[in-house]
Amino acid sequence: MVVLSEDDGGVRILTFNRPERLNAWTAEMGRCYFDLLEEADRDPSVRAIVVTGAGKGFCSGADFADLTAIRSGDYADEQDPRPITFPTTLRTPVVAAVNGACAGLGMVHALVCDVVVTADDATWMTAFSRRGLIAEYGLGWILPRLAGQAKAMDLLLSGRVFTGAEACAMGLAARAVPGDRLLVEAVSYAKELSTQCSPASMAVIKGQIWGGWQAGLDEARDEAVRLMMESFRRPDFAEGVASFLERRDPRFPPLT
Repeated sequence: MVVLSEDDGGVRILTFNRPERLNAWTAEMGRCYFDLLEEADRDPSVRAIVVTGAGKGFCSGADFADLTAIRSGDYADEQDPRPITFPTTLRTPVVAAVNGACAGLGMVHALVCDVVVTADDATWMTAFSRRGLIAEYGLGWILPRLAGQAKAMDLLLSGRVFTGAEACAMGLAARAVPGDRLLVEAVSYAKELSTQCSPASMAVIKGQIWGGWQAGLDEARDEAVRLMMESFRRPDFAEGVASFLERRDPRFPPLT
């Protein structure tokens, strides 16, 4: 399998599994990954998803065999109708655990996850300008919003290599940890989401964040008021308050 799937409690762990190619992206890998994401999002027992890579890479970008075929006009693989930004449309939170090489398209896949945890010595790069390409799949829109225009320009124009520690300092990752602790830390974080946080609340919050980048403050405020009124009527609200008052872990219902 080009993408592996396993469960750890309420956490589904998906692993890009082409370690001999630093998990370079192929159309087959994309279809498998998105199918597994859809499956996890439909499974009420899955409260959070962690995405990582086997071996020394997270995802080193598009496979050069595909790039060569595109260059020669021989590439004919049918495109998946689901966009690269597909993880942002899921209800379940997706945590990227960037363990190594994270370049080009691989960097896009990391940054369309909801939370990024990176190995501090992981190697990141946009790479596009060094291949005669442009900022792919919305990265020219996402990167300035995460890192600011000056840093986005630097990374996209130069295509230079930078570390996971620098990625975290720029706001591309929530935390940078030693590589030998990465998966433990990412899964531990995901388990906290799965046991302590309301699936319904997290689904709505994801929609607020990913769907609200183009909204003005007044629009976002009014939408939040509407969504808050809805949340008051959910059983999650009653359970959240009761578990706090009773000093116990919450027992939030699964998404339906």
